[in-house]
Amino acid sequence: MTTFFYKARNKRGEAVEGKLEAASSELVASQLLNSDIIPISIDEVAEKQDVLADLKRKLGIGRPELDDLILFCRQMYTLAKAGVPIIRAITGLAETSRNAQLVESLHRMKSDLESGRELSTAMATYPEIFSTLMVNMVKVGENTGQLDEAFVKLSQYLEMEKDTRDRVKAAMRYPTFVIIFIAIAIGIVNIFVIPAFAGVFEKFDMDLPWQTSLLINTSNFTVAYWPYILSLLIVTIIAVRSYLKTEQGRYRWDRRKLRLPLVGGLLMRATLARFTRSFAMTTRAGVPLVQALTIVARAVDNSFVSERINSMRNGIERGDSLLRTATATSLFTPLVLQMIAVGEETGAVDDLLDEVGGFYEREVDYDLKSLSSAIEPILIVAVGILVLILALGIFLPMWDLTQIAKR
Repeated sequence: MTTFFYKARNKRGEAVEGKLEAASSELVASQLLNSDIIPISIDEVAEKQDVLADLKRKLGIGRPELDDLILFCRQMYTLAKAGVPIIRAITGLAETSRNAQLVESLHRMKSDLESGRELSTAMATYPEIFSTLMVNMVKVGENTGQLDEAFVKLSQYLEMEKDTRDRVKAAMRYPTFVIIFIAIAIGIVNIFVIPAFAGVFEKFDMDLPWQTSLLINTSNFTVAYWPYILSLLIVTIIAVRSYLKTEQGRYRWDRRKLRLPLVGGLLMRATLARFTRSFAMTTRAGVPLVQALTIVARAVDNSFVSERINSMRNGIERGDSLLRTATATSLFTPLVLQMIAVGEETGAVDDLLDEVGGFYEREVDYDLKSLSSAIEPILIVAVGILVLILALGIFLPMWDLTQIAKR
């Protein structure tokens, strides 16, 4: 997108000027004419490129957290309900926001609003900050004159999303720390401890048990080739991350992680809770069913589930019912399908899907509480096996040395 500076006159003959981002000057002129603004001159702006800022934006460094977006939605709800003009509200939020990237985006949104663009259109320019769900909810609020209600619903949705993520992180914190410390301990033992014992064993020219030979060979390999091991690890991480950014890689990983032991079912239920909550919110706001499914498919943050939701949309476009398309996806339990059927019969699909979202969230909460207790035995067994190998590898030869010394 290129930035253009324009000078124009509105329908009252007043001179206006501003900046717009578009692919060409023709599109800028078309957009101005659609807003009843007659362009006089349109010039391309040669902006200075901040390489470091662009790199940070691509890597997601400094991106607003959910807390920032929740605060933004809450403040927009308060200001919109109080009747504060949108441009003044955006200006005030840009001065009080704590996130630099959000502040920069709000300043640019202000310029877009002053040039005649709608708030939803201005927000859509920054997809790395404002999701498709947020943009479409704001657009619905603008069209229905209920912008304040759109922002309060978004804040409630984001708060539930943050709560779920925080609980998942809290449940995974303990096993993550244990695995990291195990890896550090293995590295220290391989580099410092085992070589010291290996030197003692070599002096006596004795037959070593297989546990000790395994430890010594592993240590020698690590000490001799650690630069290559580290380089291979870095290259592997970069290659995997690059592959996961592709459409095929993201789809395969999103599908496989839902089948992981212990956490796969939890991730599936959390994703379905996000789907049902966002779908209920969009349909309750008056978004047509097909458009709501299109919006929600981009909001679930899982390519595999998104594909199934798009298949639901295609089925509804062909004339199938919501129940039949939901059954064909094989994502939902019979209980959920029964609730969808009742919702279609009574015309209260949004309310019942909200109940389904609560049902999945309660299951996620229960799974999170039992996740740590399920992972702890596995970690204890892994640590026990590691300690056993180290003990046998180090103390069995020392026992033989003791017997030699006695003789």
